[in-house]
Amino acid sequence: MTELGVSVQRAGAGGGVPSTRLLKDWARAAWRAESRSADVVVRITGERESRRLNRDYRGKDRPTNVLSFASEPLPGIGDSHVGDLVICAPVVLREAAEQGKSPEAHWAHMVVHGMLHLQGHDHENDADAAAMEALETEILTGLGFPAPYADDETP
Repeated sequence: MTELGVSVQRAGAGGGVPSTRLLKDWARAAWRAESRSADVVVRITGERESRRLNRDYRGKDRPTNVLSFASEPLPGIGDSHVGDLVICAPVVLREAAEQGKSPEAHWAHMVVHGMLHLQGHDHENDADAAAMEALETEILTGLGFPAPYADDETP
Protein backbone atom coordinates (compact mmCIF):
# COMPACT_ATOMS: atom_id res chain seq x y z
CA MET A 1 0.00 0.00 0.00
CA THR A 2 1.24 3.47 -0.82
CA GLU A 3 1.60 6.13 1.80
CA LEU A 4 1.62 9.90 1.68
CA GLY A 5 3.82 11.76 4.12
CA VAL A 6 2.43 15.23 4.73
CA SER A 7 4.31 18.11 6.35
CA VAL A 8 2.30 21.17 7.35
CA GLN A 9 3.87 24.61 7.61
CA ARG A 10 2.02 27.54 9.13
CA ALA A 11 3.52 30.82 7.95
CA GLY A 12 1.71 33.78 9.44
CA ALA A 13 -1.68 32.50 8.42
CA GLY A 14 -3.65 33.71 11.44
CA GLY A 15 -6.70 31.95 12.85
CA GLY A 16 -9.40 29.83 11.30
CA VAL A 17 -7.02 27.18 9.99
CA PRO A 18 -7.98 23.52 10.46
CA SER A 19 -5.83 21.27 12.60
CA THR A 20 -2.69 19.71 11.19
CA ARG A 21 -4.35 16.31 11.52
CA LEU A 22 -7.30 17.34 9.34
CA LEU A 23 -5.06 18.89 6.68
CA LYS A 24 -3.05 15.67 6.54
CA ASP A 25 -6.17 13.48 6.42
CA TRP A 26 -7.61 15.48 3.51
CA ALA A 27 -4.34 15.37 1.57
CA ARG A 28 -4.07 11.61 2.07
CA ALA A 29 -7.68 11.10 0.96
CA ALA A 30 -6.83 12.79 -2.35
CA TRP A 31 -3.65 10.75 -2.97
CA ARG A 32 -4.49 8.40 -5.83
CA ALA A 33 -1.12 6.96 -6.82
CA GLU A 34 -1.34 3.21 -6.31
CA SER A 35 2.27 2.34 -6.93
CA ARG A 36 4.19 5.08 -5.22
CA SER A 37 4.67 6.40 -1.72
CA ALA A 38 5.33 10.11 -1.59
CA ASP A 39 5.75 13.25 0.47
CA VAL A 40 4.04 16.62 0.12
CA VAL A 41 4.23 19.93 1.96
CA VAL A 42 1.08 21.89 2.76
CA ARG A 43 2.02 25.50 3.54
CA ILE A 44 -0.60 27.80 5.03
CA THR A 45 0.12 31.47 4.34
CA GLY A 46 -1.23 34.96 4.60
CA GLU A 47 -2.16 37.17 1.66
CA ARG A 48 1.27 38.76 1.18
CA GLU A 49 3.06 35.48 0.47
CA SER A 50 0.20 34.13 -1.64
CA ARG A 51 0.13 37.31 -3.72
CA ARG A 52 3.90 37.22 -4.29
CA LEU A 53 3.88 33.57 -5.36
CA ASN A 54 0.81 34.01 -7.57
CA ARG A 55 2.44 37.04 -9.22
CA ASP A 56 5.85 35.43 -9.67
CA TYR A 57 4.66 32.03 -10.91
CA ARG A 58 1.30 32.72 -12.55
CA GLY A 59 1.54 36.39 -13.52
CA LYS A 60 -1.52 37.29 -11.42
CA ASP A 61 -0.88 40.08 -8.93
CA ARG A 62 -3.34 39.04 -6.24
CA PRO A 63 -3.55 36.42 -3.51
CA THR A 64 -5.30 33.19 -4.45
CA ASN A 65 -6.87 30.30 -2.57
CA VAL A 66 -4.46 27.48 -3.47
CA LEU A 67 -1.30 27.12 -5.51
CA SER A 68 0.23 23.77 -6.43
CA PHE A 69 3.91 23.39 -7.18
CA ALA A 70 4.73 19.95 -8.55
CA SER A 71 8.25 18.69 -7.96
CA GLU A 72 10.32 17.16 -10.72
CA PRO A 73 12.61 14.41 -9.44
CA LEU A 74 16.26 14.71 -10.35
CA PRO A 75 17.57 11.99 -12.69
CA GLY A 76 19.07 9.08 -10.79
CA ILE A 77 17.71 10.23 -7.43
CA GLY A 78 14.69 8.45 -5.98
CA ASP A 79 13.02 11.60 -4.68
CA SER A 80 9.64 10.97 -3.10
CA HIS A 81 8.70 14.67 -2.82
CA VAL A 82 5.82 15.24 -5.25
CA GLY A 83 5.32 18.93 -4.53
CA ASP A 84 3.98 21.69 -2.36
CA LEU A 85 0.57 23.20 -1.80
CA VAL A 86 0.37 26.82 -0.71
CA ILE A 87 -3.02 27.71 0.73
CA CYS A 88 -3.90 31.30 1.65
CA ALA A 89 -5.93 31.23 4.87
CA PRO A 90 -7.60 34.67 4.53
CA VAL A 91 -8.70 33.95 0.95
CA VAL A 92 -10.12 30.51 1.83
CA LEU A 93 -12.03 31.91 4.81
CA ARG A 94 -13.35 34.86 2.77
CA GLU A 95 -14.47 32.58 -0.07
CA ALA A 96 -16.24 30.22 2.31
CA ALA A 97 -18.22 33.13 3.76
CA GLU A 98 -19.00 34.57 0.31
CA GLN A 99 -20.15 31.19 -0.98
CA GLY A 100 -22.17 30.31 2.13
CA LYS A 101 -20.07 27.21 2.80
CA SER A 102 -18.60 25.97 6.02
CA PRO A 103 -14.95 26.97 6.37
CA GLU A 104 -14.01 23.32 7.03
CA ALA A 105 -15.68 22.14 3.80
CA HIS A 106 -13.93 24.83 1.77
CA TRP A 107 -10.57 24.07 3.38
CA ALA A 108 -11.00 20.38 2.57
CA HIS A 109 -11.89 21.29 -1.01
CA MET A 110 -8.77 23.44 -1.44
CA VAL A 111 -6.53 20.66 -0.10
CA VAL A 112 -8.14 18.06 -2.37
CA HIS A 113 -8.11 20.41 -5.37
CA GLY A 114 -4.43 21.19 -4.88
CA MET A 115 -3.51 17.55 -4.36
CA LEU A 116 -5.19 16.60 -7.64
CA HIS A 117 -3.17 19.28 -9.43
CA LEU A 118 0.01 17.75 -7.99
CA GLN A 119 -1.05 14.46 -9.56
CA GLY A 120 -1.47 15.97 -13.01
CA HIS A 121 -5.16 16.85 -13.07
CA ASP A 122 -6.20 20.23 -14.42
CA HIS A 123 -9.23 22.21 -15.53
CA GLU A 124 -7.90 24.00 -18.60
CA ASN A 125 -10.69 22.73 -20.87
CA ASP A 126 -14.27 21.62 -20.30
CA ALA A 127 -13.56 17.88 -20.46
CA ASP A 128 -10.64 18.07 -18.03
CA ALA A 129 -12.61 20.35 -15.71
CA ALA A 130 -15.56 17.94 -15.65
CA ALA A 131 -13.28 14.99 -14.88
CA MET A 132 -11.45 16.86 -12.12
CA GLU A 133 -14.69 18.16 -10.59
CA ALA A 134 -16.13 14.62 -10.56
CA LEU A 135 -13.05 13.31 -8.76
CA GLU A 136 -13.12 16.18 -6.25
CA THR A 137 -16.80 15.50 -5.60
CA GLU A 138 -16.15 11.78 -5.08
CA ILE A 139 -13.34 12.45 -2.60
CA LEU A 140 -15.12 15.20 -0.68
CA THR A 141 -18.45 13.42 -0.39
CA GLY A 142 -16.50 10.35 0.74
CA LEU A 143 -15.09 12.53 3.52
CA GLY A 144 -18.62 13.55 4.50
CA PHE A 145 -18.67 17.00 2.88
CA PRO A 146 -21.30 18.28 0.44
CA ALA A 147 -20.53 18.25 -3.28
CA PRO A 148 -18.25 21.28 -3.81
CA TYR A 149 -19.71 22.42 -7.11
CA ALA A 150 -23.37 22.34 -6.12
CA ASP A 151 -23.43 26.15 -6.26
CA ASP A 152 -21.11 26.40 -9.29
CA GLU A 153 -18.03 27.24 -7.23
CA THR A 154 -14.82 27.78 -9.17
CA PRO A 155 -11.54 27.25 -7.28
